[in-house]
Amino acid sequence: MSTPKTVLDEKREETLDPESPEAWDALRALGRRMVDDAMESLRTVRERPVWRPLPPSASLSLNPRRPVPQEGEGAEAVYRDFVENVRPYPTGNIHPRFWGWVMGTGTPLGMLAEMLAAGMNCHVAGYEDAAARVEDQVLAWCRELLGFPEGASGLLVSGASMATLVGLSVARSEKAGGDVRRTGLFGQTRMTLYASRETHACVRRAAEVLGLGSDSLRLLPVDADFRVDVGALRAAIARDRAEGLRPFCVVGNAGTVNTGAVDDLEALADVAEQEGLWFHVDGAFGALAALSPRLRPLLRGMERADSLAFDLHKWMHIPFEAGCILVRSEAAHRRAFAYQTEYLAQMPRGLAARPSMFSEYGVQLTRGFRALKVWMSLKAHGAAKFARLIEQNVEQAHALARWVDAEPELQRLAPVSLNVVCFRYVGRGVPEERLDAWNRELLCRLHESGVAVPSYTTLGGRYCLRVCLTNHRTRREDLEFLVHEVLRLGRELAAELEAKSV
Repeated sequence: MSTPKTVLDEKREETLDPESPEAWDALRALGRRMVDDAMESLRTVRERPVWRPLPPSASLSLNPRRPVPQEGEGAEAVYRDFVENVRPYPTGNIHPRFWGWVMGTGTPLGMLAEMLAAGMNCHVAGYEDAAARVEDQVLAWCRELLGFPEGASGLLVSGASMATLVGLSVARSEKAGGDVRRTGLFGQTRMTLYASRETHACVRRAAEVLGLGSDSLRLLPVDADFRVDVGALRAAIARDRAEGLRPFCVVGNAGTVNTGAVDDLEALADVAEQEGLWFHVDGAFGALAALSPRLRPLLRGMERADSLAFDLHKWMHIPFEAGCILVRSEAAHRRAFAYQTEYLAQMPRGLAARPSMFSEYGVQLTRGFRALKVWMSLKAHGAAKFARLIEQNVEQAHALARWVDAEPELQRLAPVSLNVVCFRYVGRGVPEERLDAWNRELLCRLHESGVAVPSYTTLGGRYCLRVCLTNHRTRREDLEFLVHEVLRLGRELAAELEAKSV
């Protein structure tokens, strides 16, 4: 009996792969050119401005109002568009003089690892494959490097914000006094958590997303070094207990975003233990200082955390995205997220034979192969190399602080705990009320000149420039040049103001 013909039998089937040996050769040649161009771009990055705005031509090309292409332009044309309109106008964080916010610099090897991971295109939910074993090994290395016990669990995530959400989700589940996964927070006593006012906004966001509400987050005062006031923490917990609330979590900072301050993590761990609270540490960039035997004492107490959030794409220079959460209790971690479904049930053999899946420890089921770039970087460079680079940034920060302190026209506004230097231009005899606007304008000119990109913050009500050193390409002469340019721009502004007043 013959099979009836269908429309498919009369239609040529398509694919997104090249469809001839010649087409494969052409794409391979383009790929080699892409790799060569990318390597050359990294090799010569110092020769270009740190940042520059998009010109009208690039803005027009990337206008979101342009209609979606219905017919393809071809890989060559698309790559040409990228070379002309995208690559020349980045954030700038691969440049040696980028010190804004807390952004890592990436590496050539990390770039290649991303390409290899994309070529495999693994779905790392936790099947029985090499990608899952690579992530297992990376997580084991993270535990070892940061002093967590062998039985602790972990997960690679997009960044410290997601890592914080995961960690606080586990804390909420463990300390709620009921099954909040099933019943939610309705009818529960209000749960409260505690952090310093210098804590990153991701903690507040997590409280909101978890249904706790931002009113449940107690932001505590800090001392002169911007570290949390432990006495104020104890008083806040006692006050909330007296009002019938349920304190459940203390958040410590291993490097605050504003100044790099490290809370007294040992004291916070003691308070959490005595009060029966979960101890979460936000170590977004600062946790990795533990790779250095010389810097590790600054983080004493971090190893006692119940959960630790940090980013490998900051001070370990892994390409974005590569965040991590470690949780001391694997059982608690799994209780907060695991569920059973027929379509994800473990099989006795085959691809689904792995005892547990990464999707049982976090929010995502679909997960990319983030671990490969971390695995390759650690194997290729070694943890000791990363430790030396971290120490190098800390030494550079202290050198910058000394240069700032030596200039009468500059004023440093915070101690240098790790790798962050906050300072402002004060000129000579400039009225205090003018300094905030003066330094904002100075920073804008610094960015627009393409010379350097620090960021900014406000400390004690005073606006200042903020230099955060998570850059393996920075040299001391770059920081000396920054001081020179800040002084030049500050004096330029002073001259302009004087000319206007005449």
